[in-house]
Amino acid sequence: MADSVRLAADLWRPKGPGDCGRFPVLLEYLPYRKTEGRGSRYPLYAWFVRRGYVVARVDIRGTGNSEGTLIPYEYSEIEQRDGEQVIAWLARQPFSNGNVGMFGISWGGFNSIHMAMRNPPALKAIIAVDATDDLYQDDVHFMDGMIHVDSWEMSQDLANAVPGAPDYRIDERYFAERFDTPPWMLTYKPQQRDGPFWDRTALKTCYECIRIPTFLIGGWYDGYRDSLPRMLEHLKAPVKAIIGPWNHTFPSEPYPKPGIEWRHEAVRWFDQWLKGHKTGIMDEPRFAVYVRHWHPPGPYLEEAPGEWRYEDGWPIERIREQPLYPRPDRALGETPAGEGAHLLRYTPTTGIEAGGPVMWFGDVAPDQRPSDAFSLVYDTPSLDRDVEILGLPRARIHVSADAPLAHWFVRLNDVAPDGTVTLVASAGFNGAHRDSARNPQPLEPNRAFFLEIEMHFTSWIFPKGHRMRLAVGNAQWPMIWPTPYPMTTSLYLGGPDPTRLLLPVVYPGERPRPSRPSFLPPVTDEPSLPGYETLDTGTSSGYGEISSIDRNPQRHSTRVTATNASAVRYPWGEERNTETIVHEAEDAHPETTSVRGEYSTTVALPDRTLRWEIRVHFRSDRQNFYYTGVRRLLKDGVLLREKTWEQTIPRDNQ
Repeated sequence: MADSVRLAADLWRPKGPGDCGRFPVLLEYLPYRKTEGRGSRYPLYAWFVRRGYVVARVDIRGTGNSEGTLIPYEYSEIEQRDGEQVIAWLARQPFSNGNVGMFGISWGGFNSIHMAMRNPPALKAIIAVDATDDLYQDDVHFMDGMIHVDSWEMSQDLANAVPGAPDYRIDERYFAERFDTPPWMLTYKPQQRDGPFWDRTALKTCYECIRIPTFLIGGWYDGYRDSLPRMLEHLKAPVKAIIGPWNHTFPSEPYPKPGIEWRHEAVRWFDQWLKGHKTGIMDEPRFAVYVRHWHPPGPYLEEAPGEWRYEDGWPIERIREQPLYPRPDRALGETPAGEGAHLLRYTPTTGIEAGGPVMWFGDVAPDQRPSDAFSLVYDTPSLDRDVEILGLPRARIHVSADAPLAHWFVRLNDVAPDGTVTLVASAGFNGAHRDSARNPQPLEPNRAFFLEIEMHFTSWIFPKGHRMRLAVGNAQWPMIWPTPYPMTTSLYLGGPDPTRLLLPVVYPGERPRPSRPSFLPPVTDEPSLPGYETLDTGTSSGYGEISSIDRNPQRHSTRVTATNASAVRYPWGEERNTETIVHEAEDAHPETTSVRGEYSTTVALPDRTLRWEIRVHFRSDRQNFYYTGVRRLLKDGVLLREKTWEQTIPRDNQ
C-alpha cells in the first residue's frame, strides 16, 4: 500500500499452455482469513480459473495475514482506499489483461458495491451475492431502524483478534495492532440513528455513482434481499438480478433447495464484460425470479416449492396494489371498516417465532400462531382462487401508544385449512422514526399518527382455500431489542384514511407469462484441496441458532439460548470454534433486557495450543445500554493476555 503496509493475497492462476498469457482478474476482498478459507473456496476459484480467469483473494488490512492495524470498522475509508490500490495493482500485473471484476457474498458483495461506487478505472464489472445498498436499515447492527445484537457482531470481534495462520505470531506488535483494538460493537451501537456515519456507503443516496455492469443475486430467506428491486429500478448502468429460494449462502450450495449453478451465470457475465465475448446474457430479461408456492412453517425446510420465471426488470407493470382493510370483527376485507379501535397490551418477550432460528428478517420461520396470540390479527375469508404476490407489501396503520417509545411489527401470514400459519412477509418500524430516522422524536402518549410500513421483499402464491392474515404487534424479541416502557397501543381502523394492507398482486392475465430461465443445477462432484477437512459443520447457518426457550410463568420472564460448534482440520493443525448466546427479558421490566455471548477459538498446533475467548454482556435500563467485553488469550491453558472494555451508551430513541 502507499503507506508501505503489505496486504496478503492468494493468486489462483490458470496453468499449462496459457500460463504465459493474460487473463482478466476476479477479486474477492475479505477480512475472513484467506489462508484458512482455501479449502472452502477451492471449488469456487477452480471453477473460474478453469475458464480463463485469475482469482485474487486478499485479506483486508489488519486481518488474516495482512499487515497493519485492524480497520476501525466495516467498509471504512481505509478499507476502500486500499481496495482501489489492490485493483490497480492487479490490473498492471503481467498475467492480467487489465480488466478486473469483483465478486463475493455478504461482506464481499457489500464491498463490491462500494468499490463500484468509487469507479476505479480497472474495475469493469461486479457480482454481489446477498448484499445490500442500505447498511442502516438492512445490516445486522440495526434492523428496520431498531437495535439488534447479532451473533456475527460478537463472533467477529473475536475473529479480529486472531493473528495470521499458520504462524500465529504472538508479540507486542500483534497485541497493539489486533488483540488490544476496541471491539467494533463499541463503534456501531452508539450510531442509533441514520445519518453521516451510514451515508459513507449508502448507495440509496447516489445510485448514479455506479457506472459499471452490476449483477445481483439474492435469496428469499436472506435478510438483504430488498436491495434487488431497488437497484434494478434505480441503477443506470447495465444490471441483472436473480432471486431464488435459498438463505444467506451461494446458490450452488443452497439451503433450502433447489439451487442453481450460479458460477455458470457468473462466467457468462464476466466473459461479456471482461473478455468482450457476446454470451447472450444481456439478450435475456433482466430479472429471474423464483416464485414461491405455499409450504408449511419451519423452522427448517429442505426444499422450497416453486418455479422460475423471467421478468423484464423492476417495477413490473402488471403488478397492482390491492388494498385489504382490517375490520372490527377481526376480518380482513376489501371494503373499509367503520369507526373502531383495537387495543394491544405490550408483551416484550413475544415474537420469537417471527425471526426464525438465526433471528433476522429472512429465515425460514416457525409456525406463527404463538406470535399471533400476542398480536392483533385480521383474516380474509377462505380464498376462492390462488393469489400470487410479488414485491414489498405495505401496511398503512393508524396507531398510538401510552408511552414515549414503541415499535410496531406487521406480518403477512398464510393460514392453511389445518390452522398452521406460515410467515410470508414482515417488517418492523421504530415509532420514534415516524417523521425521520435521522431525527427521531419521542412519541406523544395517546396521540394518534400514521405509519407507512414497507414489508421486506417477498414472493408467494396463496392457495385456494387458505386465508391471508395481517398481524400487528409491538415486539419481536430477541431479534429486536424491546422498548423500555410497559404500555398499551391502539390500532384505529376506520375514518377517512383507514388502516389498510396493500398487497402487490400479480395479475397473470394482463399479458403472457415471460419465458423461464433454464439454469443449470449445482455441480455436486466438486474438487477438494488436500489437507483441509471439515470435522464438524455446526449449524446450517454457520451462526448460533436457537437451542432452547425457557419461560418462567411466575416472573413472566424468558430466556432464549442459541448455540453453535464447528471444527476444521488444516495442514498445520486443528481449529475448533464454540459459541453460546443467552438472551433474557422480563415482561414487567422490558428495560432490563440483556444478552450474554461467549465465544472461543482453539487452535491446536504441533508445538502449542492457543485459545482465544471473548465474553460480552450487553444490557439496558431505561436511559442507557451497557457494554462489558472481556477478551482473553491462553497458551497451553495459561493466560497470556486479557483485555476488558466497559462502556455506557445512551439510548437514542431505541
